Amino acid sequence: MIKWAKTPKGYVALSLIAYLLIASIGYQDIKGIKNGIIAIAASLATDVLFGLFQKRKRIRPDGALITGLIIALILSSTTSWLVVAATSIIAILSKHLLVHKKKPIFNPATFGLLLSIIIFKTGQNWWGAFADLPVWMMAFLLIGGYAVTNRVNKFPQVFSFLGTYLFLLLIMGLLNGGDASDALRPPFIQAALFFAFMMLTDPPTSPAKYKDQIAFGVLTALVGAAIYALFGGLMYLFIGLLVGNCYHYLKIKSVEHSVSKRVRNTSASGSFDTK
Repeated sequence: MIKWAKTPKGYVALSLIAYLLIASIGYQDIKGIKNGIIAIAASLATDVLFGLFQKRKRIRPDGALITGLIIALILSSTTSWLVVAATSIIAILSKHLLVHKKKPIFNPATFGLLLSIIIFKTGQNWWGAFADLPVWMMAFLLIGGYAVTNRVNKFPQVFSFLGTYLFLLLIMGLLNGGDASDALRPPFIQAALFFAFMMLTDPPTSPAKYKDQIAFGVLTALVGAAIYALFGGLMYLFIGLLVGNCYHYLKIKSVEHSVSKRVRNTSASGSFDTK
């Protein structure tokens, strides 16, 4: 357990559990914890079932634990337990079905939450990011976010996203574009921080190299800010991240294609020289 707690997934899971408990105390409401248990149970069950179906020798559902926690912390605590469970199941299905070399293409929690808006018209108040609590409680968000970002080595990604996102919204707010200035105030700013620290930094669905992290963060911010300015609503951060995930996937495919082409050329050249 101690060894697991020191892993990147351990850092994320423990931070999210702390957010769940602190926010529940702050709101003096246990409905969020109930939804958290439901989301975690649905995520773990779906993940384990897929592992058994695929006959994996080792099933490690800690990723599903994180997905369930994120979903529970973002969905309104008044959301029906059936919708919470369905959203969690959709998220884990995307993790196993939309893959490249056994790794998910899209951030599972983001994918599930976006579809939950479209299918179930869910309310998403980011209560687990202390959205409607006193501003000083953002300190918990920053402490946990720093620990996670440092552990997964994603500071360029987080800073490029937040810098671009806040700058664009500030400019749009000054120009009175799409009520963008609202996104610089609570509860939107807490949502953006939670998103940047806990979702944007997901290692399997985001790049490792610093220059790619910067491009990923900037692209996610550009798309998210544009969607907010044009349409508003609750989907702008999710759409931005899924576009960033697509960029990361296409980047991997491009590198693989280049390597494959180089290998083929080398093989052809070797055959010619042999003759």
